[in-house]
Amino acid sequence: MLGEYLSIVIFLGVASVIGCVLLTLGTVLGPKKPDAEKLSPYECGFEAFEDARMKFDVRYYLVAILFILFDLEIAFLFPWATVLDSLSTAGLVSFIGFIGLLEIVFLYVWKKGALEWE
Repeated sequence: MLGEYLSIVIFLGVASVIGCVLLTLGTVLGPKKPDAEKLSPYECGFEAFEDARMKFDVRYYLVAILFILFDLEIAFLFPWATVLDSLSTAGLVSFIGFIGLLEIVFLYVWKKGALEWE
C-alpha cells in the first residue's frame, strides 16, 4: 500500500528541494540595496498616514468580496470542463444556466457601480 504513494512522496520531496534551493539562491545572489522607498510600509494602495486602527473605505472590502465571489463561481466551471464530453442535455442546460446567471450578476454589479473605485 505504501508503494502507491511513493510517487507522491517523491514529487513532494523534489518540489520541496527545488523550492528551498531557489529561495536560498535568491537570498544569496539577489541584490541587497535597501533604501527608504523600498523599506517604507505599503498597504492598500496609499501611504500609511495614521495609526493601524484607521477605518478603510467600504469599497475596498466590496471589491475584495466580489473578487472572491466571482473567483469561487469560476472555480465551479472546472468540474464541468473535465466532463464536457460526457455531459447530457440536462448537464449542458445547467452549465448554460450557470453561465447566464453569472453574467446577469456581473452585469447587475457593474450597473450598480460596485466595480467603480472613484
